[in-house]
Amino acid sequence: MNAITITEGIFERRITYPDFSARDRLSRLVGLDDQKTRLTKVLSLLVNPTGLETWAKQNHPQMKALLTTVLRRPPLVVLAGDVGSGKTELAETIGDAVARQEDIEITLLPLSLSARGQGRVGEMTQLITSAFDYAISEATKLKGASGRARGGIILLVDEADALAQSRENAQMHHEDRAGVNAFIRGIDRIASAALPAAVIMCTNRLSALDPAVKRRAADILAFGRPNADQRRALLTTALSELAFSPGDIEKLVVATGSRKDSPLGFTFSDIIQRLLPSIVLDAYPRNPVRPARAVEIAVLMAATPPFQDGAV
Repeated sequence: MNAITITEGIFERRITYPDFSARDRLSRLVGLDDQKTRLTKVLSLLVNPTGLETWAKQNHPQMKALLTTVLRRPPLVVLAGDVGSGKTELAETIGDAVARQEDIEITLLPLSLSARGQGRVGEMTQLITSAFDYAISEATKLKGASGRARGGIILLVDEADALAQSRENAQMHHEDRAGVNAFIRGIDRIASAALPAAVIMCTNRLSALDPAVKRRAADILAFGRPNADQRRALLTTALSELAFSPGDIEKLVVATGSRKDSPLGFTFSDIIQRLLPSIVLDAYPRNPVRPARAVEIAVLMAATPPFQDGAV
C-alpha cells in the first residue's frame, strides 16, 4: 500500500469549496459572527498574504516589522468550548467563506480519529506524519510565486485532545507522546514553508491540549452557549415561517434559557437538531404547529449537560 493510499485512509472525506451546501450551513450559524470573521481573516491571510500587504501600504506605509509578525503567525487555530456550541459546524463550513472571498478553491481534509491507530509502536506517529505529508504535498502545488496562492488546504482535527493531549500528563503512553511530537512537527513544517495550508483543531477540553500546541495557535476562539439575543435570532429565523409572533418567540427564548434543571440553557445543537425538529414532528402529519405546544415541548426538553473538563 503506497503512502498516498494510507494517508487518504485517515481522512474521513475530502470536501472542496465553494460549495452551496456549506454556504447554507454557514449562514445558519447565528450568533457566531465574531468567530466567523476572525477565522475567515486568519485563513484568508494564509492563501493571500498580499491582501494584508496592500492594506498596510495604503494605511500604514511604515509598517514593516509588525506586518512580518502578523504574516508569520503559525497556521493553527483552536476552536474551544462546550458541546453543541457550533465549533465543528463552523470548522467544516468556513472554507466556503474563504473560497468565495479570495475567489479560489479551498480543500478540507478532516482527520479521522483512526489516526490514533491500534496502539502499535510507531503507528500513530506514522499516520499523523503521513497526514501532514499529504496536506503539505497538496498545499505545495497551490503556492503561487506572486505571494497569492492558487488554492488552500485546511486540515481539520475534531476532538483534538484525543490526538494532541498534554505531554505533561504522567500517565500518558509513550506512543501518544510521540504522536504529539509528530503533530507539532507537522504544524512547524507548514509554517516554515509558508504554505497555503492551515490546521483547525476543535476541542471541548482546551486545558487538555499540550502547551506547545496551544502556544503555536494563531488564535484560540472560544465558543459558549447562545445568550438570549442569539437564541431569539435563531428561533425567529426558523419559526417566522410558521407565523410565530414575537411574543411566541419570546416564550421560547425563556424556555430555552437558564432553568433549575439546566442553569446554562440550551446549546445551539439542542435548538437546531433537537427542539426545532421535535416541534415539527409533534404536529406532523395531522395538525399544524401551534406556538403554545412548541413552548410545552421546549419546557419538557432537557438541555445537554455541560462538558466536565477534568484535565489538570
